[in-house]
Amino acid sequence: MDRRRLTAIGVVVAAVGAAAAVALPSFAGDGGAPVGVPTSGAEAGADPDVVEAMRRDLRLNDSQVAARLKTERWAAAVVDQLRTDLGATYGGSWLSADGSELNVAVADAAQAQRVRAAGAVPKVVERGVGQLDTLKSRMDRTAARAQQVSGWYVDVASNSVVVLAEPGAEAAGWRFVARAGVPRTAVRMATEEQPRLFADVRGGEPYFIGSGRCSVGFAVVGGFVTAGHCGRVGARTTGADRAPQGVFRASSFPGDDWAFVQVNNNTRVLPEVTDFRGGVARVAGSQEVPVGSSICRSGSTTGVRCGTVQARNATVRYPEGLVGGLVRTNVCAEPGDSGGSWISGNQAQGVTSGGSGDCVRGGTTFYQPVNEILQRNNLTLLTTQNFRALSSRR
Repeated sequence: MDRRRLTAIGVVVAAVGAAAAVALPSFAGDGGAPVGVPTSGAEAGADPDVVEAMRRDLRLNDSQVAARLKTERWAAAVVDQLRTDLGATYGGSWLSADGSELNVAVADAAQAQRVRAAGAVPKVVERGVGQLDTLKSRMDRTAARAQQVSGWYVDVASNSVVVLAEPGAEAAGWRFVARAGVPRTAVRMATEEQPRLFADVRGGEPYFIGSGRCSVGFAVVGGFVTAGHCGRVGARTTGADRAPQGVFRASSFPGDDWAFVQVNNNTRVLPEVTDFRGGVARVAGSQEVPVGSSICRSGSTTGVRCGTVQARNATVRYPEGLVGGLVRTNVCAEPGDSGGSWISGNQAQGVTSGGSGDCVRGGTTFYQPVNEILQRNNLTLLTTQNFRALSSRR
């Protein structure tokens, strides 16, 4: 599992000793549209260290952080309802750059009023998000012929599928589109440097697989979830203290990038994510946030870093193969952060897969959605609400 050539990211903190799992900021949730702005991060229910990271990376003051988090909680609930109400005409949703406005695309102009009534801004588009997903699936099926293409994803804001060609290889990208049978009018061509996996083999803290190191993602009943490229089924893990910790019971990579590690009786997993400063953020659930939402990542190399969600349903070509269904962000990450936790407010979002760049010049990082991991493996996320009852079942 020598992944030095990939520059991996890794570990979210399998805390030393008893705690094996971790969790990020603790944001208090509330319902209703955003009315009235709290004056500080504490009033918003956010962990102070996460507020500090959001201030640094998103260039916001405390009031702006509180207002953004309040809007995002409201937007997540509105999107859930509109997705159901609009059916096939739902074209996706995204927050404005400053996080103050929720946009909802509709493929039927007659549905615009329904969106306005919910407090969002309607955007009439040509294709519903289901159509875009179908076009992207055609590309997935033709992936073996994607020469000089590093990935592709659905971009709801432009109502298109974005194809990422290697610099200077746009013509090869369009040939791939043609082979997939996708109309050019539904595609936006872009260029980007080659992504690589984030897994660190040099050793460090949190959890180890032989000489490799990766990050704990989120606590589930019986263990924790993390990145699939960190270990195969049967691989054994040790904790930060190098004591035996657990074993990989499920792992998928490439194609997906998720894994489940069952911990032993000497290890306790907690519904928390470390901030690497002695504090924790507590996990209350796993409701997905819209594109444009703020999001924070915890990893053992670079600590807590924040940014925004750029796109969902992204396919990425790693040297080992394609991984689909990832979420693209503008959050930075570095070797040693793989498998780590992604959280928005107090809601778990996913585990670190890979990306490009670093935390000096910035970069793009992808995560595997946590809800897919839970569903595919019939796992139950540990939260502040169910922790005592469910953890006792193990």
